[in-house]
Amino acid sequence: MNKSIIIGVMGGGKASPKDTNAAYRLGGLIAEQGWILLNGGRNTGIMDASAKGAKDHGGLTVGILPDDNPGRASKYIDIPVITGMGSARNCINVLTSHIVVACPGGAGTLSEIALALKFNKVVILMDFDVGKLFESYIKPNIKQGTLVYTKTPEEVIAYCKKLHIQKEGVLRNFDVF
Repeated sequence: MNKSIIIGVMGGGKASPKDTNAAYRLGGLIAEQGWILLNGGRNTGIMDASAKGAKDHGGLTVGILPDDNPGRASKYIDIPVITGMGSARNCINVLTSHIVVACPGGAGTLSEIALALKFNKVVILMDFDVGKLFESYIKPNIKQGTLVYTKTPEEVIAYCKKLHIQKEGVLRNFDVF
């Protein structure tokens, strides 16, 4: 069994039955290759399903947990890594994986994709239309003003000043305002 290959399976804590079934099958196939499955370690969604698939097929699983509560780990995780780091643990997920498979998820999965690309990792999207993520997560933030597009440094500064005026106190720690 070649345990030197680590496949990171990233995906949402909330997932449809279709997506969890696919994650389960993926976990099983990873195990059948003799590879290690690494994921976010929690007992929900893609994480739980992929770990179960790997365990049911004799595989080894590693879960990088975001908090300090080992009780939130999937029972299918062999090696839980308790980080207490929150979403910062996504960097560990990516850097430890040789290949990253992104299953449907949300902003956390998107951050893992971005980190993987930043670190020149291969990212495989498994039935994950990131355009849907744009519609469900990014676009609403644009409408709420949480995500803003600008083209020039001057536009950035103008928007910062606008925020300062509209939401007094938001930028009060900056002496320039």
